[in-house]
Amino acid sequence: MRKHITGFSNPTVKYLRSLRDKKHRRRAGQFLVEGLRLLEDARAGGRLPRTLVMAEGRAPHALLERLEAEVLEAGGEVIATTPDILSKITGKENAQSLAGVFDEWDTGLGGVDRDAAPIWLVAQALRDPGNLGTMLRTCDAVGAGGLILIDDCADPFSAEAVRASMGAIFTVGLAQARWEDFLPWLRGGKGQLVAASLRDAVPYRGADYRAPCFILVGNESQGLPAEYEAACDLRVTMPMKGRADSLNAAVAGAVLAYEVLAEVDPSA
Repeated sequence: MRKHITGFSNPTVKYLRSLRDKKHRRRAGQFLVEGLRLLEDARAGGRLPRTLVMAEGRAPHALLERLEAEVLEAGGEVIATTPDILSKITGKENAQSLAGVFDEWDTGLGGVDRDAAPIWLVAQALRDPGNLGTMLRTCDAVGAGGLILIDDCADPFSAEAVRASMGAIFTVGLAQARWEDFLPWLRGGKGQLVAASLRDAVPYRGADYRAPCFILVGNESQGLPAEYEAACDLRVTMPMKGRADSLNAAVAGAVLAYEVLAEVDPSA
């Protein structure tokens, strides 16, 4: 279905704007994505927006025309509006020429196949959406099965996290769980839990990594709770040559992921 919107007070505009807020996203089960690149990554990953919003007067583009056709064919909605209204929807003064509304998907542990990949990233109480998006990109880069978010983390469907993921949110697995649910799930099958830690840790280079390896990093400012570290099969540490006492959480996850990749995947 096609629709044309010209008024800022239109109920659809108000609804789309509300998706910038976590509370409304959760209630609606939908999230907003801006820009052709991210929308094309989603399409290539098998996900189409429920609603496609396009600014009038945009330059023709073959990818956009294909995306529009596929959304309509799938029974979705295409909205044409003014650039000013699209900026109002996205909250950006220089908004790109289109945005899409996607249905959130199930992020329960039941959808995780631990045998799908030799590496998984696990983040506990990660608060920065930029770090979350970066970890999703790392998952994509190292061929990890996905990212498992533990306890109260930043919203992976926020505009900031989606943008920081550079489309990886549509190409890698994503799960969310509480620690008290995650640990029994992990111990219910094969899987090594490895923590980036300073407590009774061994050097991260050459450690005894085993697939599937679940790499656990903690909160940006507080790290991992002691009881979480104690539950791990292996704790590793990285040398700090300067005055800093730790790496950024997403950076630490990336460094460990590549080291684990070299150990568990000979073809890497």
